[in-house]
Amino acid sequence: MISDKKELRQLIFRHLDGLVIAPVAFCLHKKGVLDILLQKKDITLAELVQLTKANEGYLNVALRNLASQGFIDYHVNTTSNVITVQTNAKSAYTFSLFPLYEDVVALLTETDIFTSVEINATSIERLEKVFKAYANNFNITFSNDTNEKEIQLQILKHIEGYLVGPAVVSLGMTGMFHNYFMETSFSAEEFHKQPEVFKIILDFFVHLEWFTKKNNNYQFTDKGLFFAKRATAYGVTVSYLPMFKHIEKLLFGDATALRNIAQNEDEIHVNREMNVWGSGGAHTTYFKVIDEIIIELFNKPIAEQPKGILDMGCGNGAFLQHIFEVIERQTKRGKMLEEYPLFLVGADYNQAALKVTRANLIKADIWAKVIWGDIGRPDLLAQDLNENYNIDLKDLLNVRTFLDHNRIWQEPKNTTPNRISSSTGAFAHRGELITNNAVEDNLLEHLSNWAPYVHKFGLLIIELHTIAPQLTAKNIGNTAATAYDATHGFSDQYIVEIDVLHKIAAEAGLFPDPLYFMKFPNTDYATVSINLLKGK
Repeated sequence: MISDKKELRQLIFRHLDGLVIAPVAFCLHKKGVLDILLQKKDITLAELVQLTKANEGYLNVALRNLASQGFIDYHVNTTSNVITVQTNAKSAYTFSLFPLYEDVVALLTETDIFTSVEINATSIERLEKVFKAYANNFNITFSNDTNEKEIQLQILKHIEGYLVGPAVVSLGMTGMFHNYFMETSFSAEEFHKQPEVFKIILDFFVHLEWFTKKNNNYQFTDKGLFFAKRATAYGVTVSYLPMFKHIEKLLFGDATALRNIAQNEDEIHVNREMNVWGSGGAHTTYFKVIDEIIIELFNKPIAEQPKGILDMGCGNGAFLQHIFEVIERQTKRGKMLEEYPLFLVGADYNQAALKVTRANLIKADIWAKVIWGDIGRPDLLAQDLNENYNIDLKDLLNVRTFLDHNRIWQEPKNTTPNRISSSTGAFAHRGELITNNAVEDNLLEHLSNWAPYVHKFGLLIIELHTIAPQLTAKNIGNTAATAYDATHGFSDQYIVEIDVLHKIAAEAGLFPDPLYFMKFPNTDYATVSINLLKGK
C-alpha cells in the first residue's frame, strides 16, 4: 500500500507538471521556436529572441521549464550573464508529440472550463471529446523503444493533469469531497445542479479508476479517495491557469497586459479565491512546524521573549489568530498575558485584506493592530508603529509565509562588485529579463532593509524555492518544482534556491538558527524551507 501511495503521489506531481507545460510547450511549437532549436541545436537566449521576437524574460522562463522536464538542456553563465540552450537526445521525439497538447490548450484558451470554480455546461461536449480521445491514448501506438515510451507516457500524464486538476479543485471547493460523499454511493442528481455535466466528469473518473459505477450510482475507490483528500494540492497551480490562458501574449505580445490593473480591480492572472483555498490546505504541514517553534520561543524566560508578533502579509488574519491561540493555550507566556500582554500586528499592502483581518480578529475577540504595510519598506512600518502605537518593531518577532519572493521588483540601488550568482533560476519583470546577479542584489537590499528590525528576535519565514532544472528533470514525479517555476516565473516572483537565500541573508548579517531550520522534502530537491533568521 505504501508503494501504491508513493506512485499516486508521483502522479499528482506529474499532473502539476502538465498544467504548466502543456500551454507553454504548445505555444513554442506553434510559434516555430522549437523548429529553430532543432535546427540550431545550440543557441543563446539572446539569439533566439532575435529570431523569434519573443519577450526575453518570459522566453527564458519557458525554456527553463522545458529543461526541467528533461526535454532540452539549459545553462546560465552568471559571469557573463549568457543563457544557452541545447537540444538533447529527447528533444526531437518529444517536440514531435507536442501537437497532442492542442485540444486541452484550446479548451483553456477558448473557454472558461478550466479556470472557473463552477463546472457548467459551457463547452462540456468539447471536454467530453477530449476525455474520449485521452481514454484512447489519442490513438498513439506505444513505442517498443523504452525511452520513447517513457516520453509518450510523460506527455499523456501532462494531458491527464489538465483533465483532472481543474475538476478536482472545482469539486473540492464546492463540497464534493465531504465525508458523506466519500463514504456512500451517490447519483449525479444528488450532488450537482447540472447532473448531465457532472455525470460526464464522473464517468471519466470511472475510467481512471477513481470511482466505481453501478446502476448509475458512483462510489469512491481507495485510489479516488487518495486524490480527493489531496485536492488542495492542485489548488495553487490551477489558480494560475487564467495566466496560462494568455501565454502567447506573455511570450510574444504585450507582456504587461495581464498585470496593468487599477488597485481596486481584481487580479486577472490568478484566481485568488482558489489560490487561498489551495494554499490553506497545502501548507498545513509547514504551519505545524511553525507552531512548535512559536511554543518553544514563548516558553523561554520572559526577558528573552519578544513583546509580540508582526505578521506581514496578514491576508485574512487567520495565521495571526492561530499564532495567538497557540501562545495563549500552549505556552508559559499564555499564562502571563495580563502581566505581559502580547502585542499583535497584522500588516498588509491590500486594503481589502486589512478590512477582512480586522473583522475576523474582532470576531475572535483578539486585540491587534491592523495596519497598511509594504514588505519593501520596513522603515515606514517601524515609523508608523512607533509614532501611532508606541510599539518598537525591533521588539517583535516578525513572521511571514511565502511572501518575500513576491516582493515588488525594484532595480538594485547598489550592485555587489564581481558578484557571480549561484542561482540557476529564470527571472523576469513584465517580460523583461532580470539577471540572476540582479536578483541576488535585490534580495540583499530587501533583507538588509529588514535586518535592523529583526536582528534581535528574528524573522521567522516559510519560503518557496527553486532547484536546478537538471535536478528537477532527474526527479520527475517527486517534486512540483516545474509548476512552481512556471507559475512564479511568469507572474514576476523571485524564488531562489535555499543555499542562495542563506548566502544573501548572511551578506545582510542574518543567519538561520540551526535549531529551527527545516526543509521540505528533506532532500537535495527541497522546494520549501522554514528559517528563523537572526543576527549573531
